[in-house]
Amino acid sequence: MKVQPAAFLRTTLPLDLGQLERLDSGRYHSIWLPDHMVSFWPDSIWTPEFTDLAIASPSPHRHLDGMAVAAAAAVLTENVPLATSVVDTVRRHPASLAQSALTIDHLSKGRFILGLGSGESENILPYGFDFDRPVSRFEEALHVIRLLWQSDGPVDFDGQFYRLHHARLDTEPYEGRVPPIWIGASGPRSLDVAGRYADGWWPAGAWTPEDYAEKLSLVRASAERAGRDPYLITPCFIQVCVMGRDEAELTEILRAPLVKSFLLQVSAEVLRSSGFEHPMGADWGGFHDIDPGVLTRERIIDFLDKVEPEMILAMVPHGTPKQVAHIVKDYVDAGLRVPKILDYGAMAGMEHAAASARNVADAEDELLSLCGAAG
Repeated sequence: MKVQPAAFLRTTLPLDLGQLERLDSGRYHSIWLPDHMVSFWPDSIWTPEFTDLAIASPSPHRHLDGMAVAAAAAVLTENVPLATSVVDTVRRHPASLAQSALTIDHLSKGRFILGLGSGESENILPYGFDFDRPVSRFEEALHVIRLLWQSDGPVDFDGQFYRLHHARLDTEPYEGRVPPIWIGASGPRSLDVAGRYADGWWPAGAWTPEDYAEKLSLVRASAERAGRDPYLITPCFIQVCVMGRDEAELTEILRAPLVKSFLLQVSAEVLRSSGFEHPMGADWGGFHDIDPGVLTRERIIDFLDKVEPEMILAMVPHGTPKQVAHIVKDYVDAGLRVPKILDYGAMAGMEHAAASARNVADAEDELLSLCGAAG
């Protein structure tokens, strides 16, 4: 399996489908489409006082439906696979997901990848969805999707969370092959589920190459126990990084409030393992605890005052594009095959956002050069 980067297609307004021709050129393994109701950035600092990005967009939460955008991309591309990264199985019933995935796979002529996860509270709790026992619910949803795809005729199923009675999904898979399922998972139970069900895997967080390798080994061990070939599971990763052309630019980027807010996605436990106390407190759970609408201005200003650049640097690859590529290569050596290099420097403001795409492309070029004919 060769190393090949993935691309992001942002599913926020303003939507830019004009870039699809470039992304469909053969450079990228796949295009990944996020699926959110809200973003991680707190409303209280998405203002011109803190970032000029708020002048360009009145809200960081102008999200479109990831599955619907994937359907549009399916008919505007010809070659590159399209993956949701990721759709949760709480906001959508698994029967609906099963039908939508087959629909997009037909539209794309077999290029759709159904990326799934158990969900994040900021997309679920404000809307009244039941988020009880998320991993058990997730596994049962995966079972229902597979059942509907693989059964001939009506389906009956009586589970803890879902019930089917003479349920039909007679739409045949495109050319007889169901879409691959890629799973976002990091905890022990979720990694076990990924090994039993996934055709591809993303960790929600892997803070070192060693951490990535350990999680990948758990996925593969689970696959082996299930009688599956563990090396048919595609190892992926959204590699958050911070890039600047020199040390002065990197220092400027690390001062930006939205870049500092990346630490909200990191748990206190993980940050403590790098020698730092979390500015949000000892019990902060990372992205699982983010509700951007209720993180008050006072609390976020206090958080920003306590963030030290070294905290961010301890969590993510950083430096010039070439330096970041060398760090990502360590993840490749740990088993990664499809990286998406995501530069948080773009959140430092419009000027840095304009340069970020070039930095990512340069890092991708350097990584491919380092990997050569890897795989």
